[in-house]
Amino acid sequence: MTAPLKGRWPTFRPRRPGAPDTGPGGTGGGSDGGARRGRQAAARERARAARGALRQAHTRSVSALKEGNDVVRDYAHPYVERYAPRVRRVVEPLRDLVSPLGAVVAATAVLLWALGVVFGWFEAVLGGVMAVLLLLLAVAFILGRAEFRVVLDVARTRVAVGDRAVGAMTVANAGRTGSSPVSMEMPVGRSVAEFAIPRLAPGAEHEELFTIPTRRRAVLPLGPVRSVREDPFGLLRRQVRWTEERELFVHPRTVKLDGASAGFIRDLEGMPTKDLSPSDVSFHALREYAPGDDLRHVHWRSTARAGKLMVRQFEETRRSHVAIALSLHLDEYGRDADAAAEDFELAVAVAASIGLQTKADERKLSVMTQEGPVRTETARQLLDGLTRIESRATGRRGIVEVSRATADAVPNASIMFVVTGAAATARQLRQASMHVPAGVRAIALRCGLGLEPARNTIGELTVLTIGSLDELGLVLRKAMA
Repeated sequence: MTAPLKGRWPTFRPRRPGAPDTGPGGTGGGSDGGARRGRQAAARERARAARGALRQAHTRSVSALKEGNDVVRDYAHPYVERYAPRVRRVVEPLRDLVSPLGAVVAATAVLLWALGVVFGWFEAVLGGVMAVLLLLLAVAFILGRAEFRVVLDVARTRVAVGDRAVGAMTVANAGRTGSSPVSMEMPVGRSVAEFAIPRLAPGAEHEELFTIPTRRRAVLPLGPVRSVREDPFGLLRRQVRWTEERELFVHPRTVKLDGASAGFIRDLEGMPTKDLSPSDVSFHALREYAPGDDLRHVHWRSTARAGKLMVRQFEETRRSHVAIALSLHLDEYGRDADAAAEDFELAVAVAASIGLQTKADERKLSVMTQEGPVRTETARQLLDGLTRIESRATGRRGIVEVSRATADAVPNASIMFVVTGAAATARQLRQASMHVPAGVRAIALRCGLGLEPARNTIGELTVLTIGSLDELGLVLRKAMA
């Protein structure tokens, strides 16, 4: 029987995290800890040095590549300028001739042929031969020569939004033999109209009528009309042009301003200003003669009464000159992209309607946008210019900048219309009105589809809200109230 152990058991306390090891094998000091920290610091320094060396090597590599690219570009630039037109003349016909599917088939034929020759794969060579035969068969479908005389006739090359644009295409066989059926294509803007032309005997003609949709303001390129021959597999496509490109102008819709609305603009003619002039039609006062005054304006009765020469002083009358500042900045129009585009079209239609009335009254007209002035010598040039303008999605030049440019370009205007969207703030309109010269009446037109017609004032600026083009006359009459 074993005797029980006597005495006290040793007590062990757990070591605190981070405390030095004082047990067996421990030093109880900081010499090993300091050495370990030193090794870690040295390792970090080596890693930092390695990263710096890699960064420098990368920078040197990038610089070397850039310098090499510059050298190659400078060396190759003369050759590119010399041979690029020749390569383009060869590549562009091939691009029009070979469809994307045809290019894939041709590349597959070359690849299979190369694999068969290099690795001795008979199946690959056979696949390449089949692809080549398919291309040759496609070539047989597009061969042949046809002589056509194509006349593209558009009744009107300028229509308004919503009007019908009707045209006719006449295809005549100008060859000595009959022509096979062919497909004719006519690009219309971003779309392509296709016409199936039947077999034509020598000298025979075939006419196709078409209608072009005019739902939006645009300049639509028409043509060139081209005949197209295509194989059944869709590999090759032969095109021959027969006409030149023409343009169809879809002008913005306008409304006629009559009655009080038109009179609002006409009544500005002859309105006196505060500027004095030695000769005009509005008499102002008498003053003493000064050297250089026209003797025809001497008032002899007053001269006899005063004992010295007295001449008439006149007030300058305002010659009606209408200035329109149209903002292209979409941020000033609708809340989203679609609404902003529709509100911008309304603004263009408003500017066109006022401009046409001004030209009908034979008054001077100036139209300015962020892109510069719009030609206004004739009503057609005005509508053509407003048809070509496009809105801007972003940009710093808003209604304030275009108002400043308009005031600088037309300082003698009698009235200035500032056409913008409903999203233009009162602060922007106030800043825009600050650039209008003294004596020039300023009217801001806020355009937004569906808004209620309204009239407000910001200082001396009259602000009119337009929700529909048909309300333009009503809103202008409110400005006279």
